[in-house]
This record gives sequence, C-alpha cells and structure tokens, in this order.
Amino acid sequence: MNPTAALTARPVVLDRPEAPPPGRSVRFEGAAKQALEIGRNRLLVTCAVFALAFTVIGGRLIEIAVSRSAPQRLAEARRALGFVPDRAPIVDRNGTLLATSLPTASLYADPRDVLDAGEAAAKLASVLPGLAAEEIQAKLSSEKNFVWLKRNLTPRQQYEVNRLGIPGFYFQREDKRIYPDGSLFAHIVGFADVDGRGLAGLERDLDERLKSQTQPLLLTVDVRLQHILREELQQGIQEFSAVGGMGIVMDVRTGEILAMVSLPDFDPNRPGASPPENRFNRNTLGVYEMGSTFKIFNSAMALDSGTASLRSSYDARQPIRISRYTITDYHAERRWLTVPEIFKYSSNIGSAKMALDAGVETQRAFMGRVGFLKPVPIELKEAGKPLYPRPWRPINAMTIAFGHGLSVSPLHVAMGTAAVLNGGILRAPTLIRRPPEEMPAGTRILKQSTSEDMRRLFRLVVEEGTGKNAAAPGYVVGGKTGTAEKVGHGGYRHKSVLSSFIGVFPMHDPQYLVMVMVDEPKGTKRSHGYATGGWVAAPVVRKVITRMGPLYGIPPVDETSPEIRRALVIESGPQEKRIASQ
Repeated sequence: MNPTAALTARPVVLDRPEAPPPGRSVRFEGAAKQALEIGRNRLLVTCAVFALAFTVIGGRLIEIAVSRSAPQRLAEARRALGFVPDRAPIVDRNGTLLATSLPTASLYADPRDVLDAGEAAAKLASVLPGLAAEEIQAKLSSEKNFVWLKRNLTPRQQYEVNRLGIPGFYFQREDKRIYPDGSLFAHIVGFADVDGRGLAGLERDLDERLKSQTQPLLLTVDVRLQHILREELQQGIQEFSAVGGMGIVMDVRTGEILAMVSLPDFDPNRPGASPPENRFNRNTLGVYEMGSTFKIFNSAMALDSGTASLRSSYDARQPIRISRYTITDYHAERRWLTVPEIFKYSSNIGSAKMALDAGVETQRAFMGRVGFLKPVPIELKEAGKPLYPRPWRPINAMTIAFGHGLSVSPLHVAMGTAAVLNGGILRAPTLIRRPPEEMPAGTRILKQSTSEDMRRLFRLVVEEGTGKNAAAPGYVVGGKTGTAEKVGHGGYRHKSVLSSFIGVFPMHDPQYLVMVMVDEPKGTKRSHGYATGGWVAAPVVRKVITRMGPLYGIPPVDETSPEIRRALVIESGPQEKRIASQ
C-alpha cells in the first residue's frame, strides 16, 4: 500500500485526545454520576449518624442536668462523656466538689529500647526540671524492662516529652486525685497516694467504698460554713498568738457535722510539703482534759439522777483540801452557791461537791452512757481513745466534775453536749449524709425535763456568766466556757492552757452547736491579759453564729419576748442546802 495514500486516508491529530467510540461517552458520564451519587449518600448517612450520636449525648446530658441532683449530674455526665475514674468523687452536702480524679499521663520506659541512656536522660531532664539526669540515667541503664520516670504529667509536660522523640519512652493513662479546696477539708477528706490508695481521712477509711462505687460520696459538711469556721478560728489563733486550734459545727438534732476544722492543716494535693504534725486531727484524734466544759455533764448527771435540782445549793466558801490536793475557784464567790450559780460562775468547789453527792458509781456510769469511755463513733478511724482513771476513786470523781482526770476528744464533748440539749438523745456524729429514714436511731441518756433545765443553765452563762462575749443579738445563744491547763512533764503547765467555748442556738429550740478550742493562747491588752475561754473562744463562736444565721435562713428574734423568756427562765424558790462531805 502507498504510504502517502495511507496518511491521506487517516490524518493524525496531535492536539486533542482521540474521540471515544460512539456510545462510550454516555456510559462514562453515567458511571461518574453514579459514583458521585453514592459518595453523596454515604456522606449524608455519616452526617446523620454523627448528628444522631450528638443528639443522644446532648439529650442525655440535658436529662441528667434537669432530673438529677448535683452529685448524680456529676457522675452521669462523666459516664456520658466516657470517663469513669478509679475512685468516686467526694462532694459536700450541696454537691460542691471536694475530691475528684482527673485522667493524666504517666511516663515510663523500657530500658532495653533506649539507644543512649545518657543522652536520653539529659534530654528528659531538660523538659522535666524536677528530675535529676543522673537518677534518670541510672534507671535507663538498669536490666529491668519497666521503670517509672514521672507520674501524673501535665498536658504540657506530656507534649514536651513527646517532642523529644526518644525511643523506649511510653505513656500510661492514670488517674490523679485532685482536691479543689486545698487545705480546707484536709483532715476530713484526707488524701490518696499516686497509686490511688487512701492514706488519710475518709479517703483511707472508706477506701474500698470509693473504689467500688461510681456515684459521688455525699458528705454532711458545707463548704460555705467550713470557710467561715476556718477563717474565724484562724483569726482567733493569730490574735492570741496560739499554737493551734479546732472547731466544730454540728446539727444537734441529727448529729450531722456541718463543719470541722483543725489548725494548723496541710494541702492534700501536696501532703509532703507540710510538717507531719500538721496532719494531726485535733478534733477526733487528740484527747485532752477539757476543763470546765465538763461541768455540762456533771450538772446534767446530778439533775437527772435526782441528787440535785436547780434550787439546790452548796457551800463554796472555802477551798476543798483532800490529801495533798486543794480544789479552788478561779474567781471565788466565797459563799453558798445554787446549782445555777455554780454553772454560771463555773465553780470548781460546787461542782466537786455535786459529784460527791451523786457518787462515784453514778458518775462513772453516766460518763459511759455519754460515750466518754470509748473512741467517738464516726466514719474516721483517726479517733483518739479516752483516758480515764482506774480505779475510779472519790478524788477522781471530784476532779472529773470540773474537767481534770478524764481526757476525751473535742468531738466527744460536742456529741455529749448535743445529747444534753436536744431532749436527751445521744446520736453518733456523722460525716456521711443519709436520707432521714436511714439515719440511725439515737439512745436516750437523759430525761426531757433534765434537757430543758440544762438549756436554762446554758442561756444563763451567756446572759450573766462567763460566756457574755458569745452573745449574738437575735440568735438566743447559750453556752459554756472551759479553760484547762495542759499536762506536761511532772504535772500541769500553768501558763499553757486550752481555752474553749461551746455555743448552741437558738437556746429555746436548740438546732446548731458551735464549739471552738484554742491551744495555748496568750492574753492581750483587749482581753486584759486573760487567756480564758470566755475571752478567747467565746468571741469566735459569736462571729461564726452571726455569719451562719443568715446563711441558714435563721431570722433573728426578739430575745426578750415572753415566749422565749418563759422557755428559759429559772424559777426561784426555797433553796435546798446540801453539804457534800469533803
């Protein structure tokens, strides 16, 4: 065939592709359109699935927020977002977070995979200044296949380590226990270690419960009230140059602890940064001779046993001398005193004679009923064991009457005082909030009439006696002062005292107890050099009550109203003179 003819018959087109055969163009456009349609449908389905998922999660979160309590919302929101911590959160009575667990990354290494231990150690120390390069190198040079390098890194620290790109370094997800309020609840909540083991407070004593439940642990305490108590107590300690102090706020009707502070304290986020003695809980673990606050129980015992009445009187003209001991009054009246006057003036002589009238066995049995011969029953295992005389002789009965010779914790005294004033029912103090129907039943230790008489005596102390500085107008405060010399080597330390005050309000219908104790206060110009409970602790109680009343919706009342006066008046009548043997 002629090449020229062939070229003429089939011209070559170089600037465009060869046209497809007839019908091929239609098939190509149909396939492309079908692929686009499939892709669009898949995209729509994917978007719909994501939208449905977010709708379900959002709806669940809304349901949780609307229909659940604060603690339930916290736990269920975490589960809805896929985070289930190793330990349950701890919250106050209003759902405010006190302890929680946050997911963190912990850095470890397999030394076998590290190429150059020295270089890796130097690089790691450059981004984690808290680690020493020598210690890191020693770990990376070991024969082990697993070594911890740094637990609970911050997100920034994790990022910086990742940037190093060192072979053999790995991250493991762990929970870090966080305490948002720092030291505020240190002695109640306690703390857990890096491995999630409770080491102090409720974290230790309810360790298994916190590990096994997902719902937050609901406490009886109130963050707002805890702030108030700590602030006022700290100011009192500073004003009187004291070494420490403690305070308790309790609901006398239920035994619920609303606030409890022990100073000095520590930060549970960094427990090792404070001296070990700061971890000592003075409210529950410390046991002390409580001084004149014990006259509360001496008077209640005498009135309830029938060996004395509000009209009884005792000879307080002379000190009591027994063996090598002498019992005196701080501010001696040097006359016969009625039972109300013995309480009002805080007479040691009168109290001792009341105790002898009641008898040693009656006193010992009563102290047992109030719970003063065993550790206080509370969810904290950090509870001190009372110290009491064995054998229990008449001289012991006399000194115990005014708070010497029997050592208990401040929480013991708060628990007993609540029972004396709430109608005579002893209830174990508690830090765990429960529904009313699940609250344990109390035990009657006093007659209702005895409790009513004790309310009158409490009110008398604030109106006319040693507790005048605790008066908070409108809140009908009653209370009892206490000043006890601390025991040291070879006897009592006369210049080292524990000054306390127990206040209850409103006294005609007791609801709340506020107890404050200041350790080793020094007298000031304002206190005329005195460091007693009436000058040191009573003003702190007054300030707490004044701030607590509005917070808890307790309106001030007319303290001179006939109803209140009738409930708290001490009727006068012919005195019953009693002379106790000395």
